[in-house]
Amino acid sequence: MRVGVDRELCEANEVCVGFAPAVFELDDDESLVIKQEEVSQAEVERVTQAVASCPRNALFTRE
Repeated sequence: MRVGVDRELCEANEVCVGFAPAVFELDDDESLVIKQEEVSQAEVERVTQAVASCPRNALFTRE
């Protein structure tokens, strides 16, 4: 699974960081950084929850 972000929609409110801090973080400019686009099997559930919980629906996954 790969994860991506629609930068037009993202408000960097950190919900995703709370679910999957190994995959998401905010940089010094408070922009979302995806630390690993290719999601490890260990992170799939957390990333799926982060995508589903994004208040702006800015995150997406693809195979």
